[in-house]
Amino acid sequence: MKLNSLKPADGARKERTRVGRGIGSGLGKTAGRGHKGSFARSGKGKIKAGFEGGQIPMQRRLPKIGFRSKMAKDCAEVLLYKLDVLPAGEVDFAALRAAKLVPSTAKRAKVVAKGDVTKAYVLKGIAATAGAKAAIEAAGGKLAE
Repeated sequence: MKLNSLKPADGARKERTRVGRGIGSGLGKTAGRGHKGSFARSGKGKIKAGFEGGQIPMQRRLPKIGFRSKMAKDCAEVLLYKLDVLPAGEVDFAALRAAKLVPSTAKRAKVVAKGDVTKAYVLKGIAATAGAKAAIEAAGGKLAE
């Protein structure tokens, strides 16, 4: 076997069909494109995704519902009972990030009431729900602005 004698296996490569080469070929005149219409034209065979032939498309027929806040992904939720891994005292966003309680993509944090807190925390620059605020104040802590 030599490099100049290499060739693909039989049936592995199919010869392309030559269209528009006379009546006798079976693919003359319209060359398999039918008569008229966008698919018969040169360069016009593509239609936009969602195009329904001029009918009002589905995305316009259905009503607009809901709202997705762009701020939602910036804010991380911290469960109240998870604060107990931190030492008592002042807690800010940097302390939460250092303790891996918030992801690196978050820009803000909010404490959510779930479970109990045993230490007195002073939250600085961190939001809290009404239930979480009550639990923190009951444990001797507070929310500093």
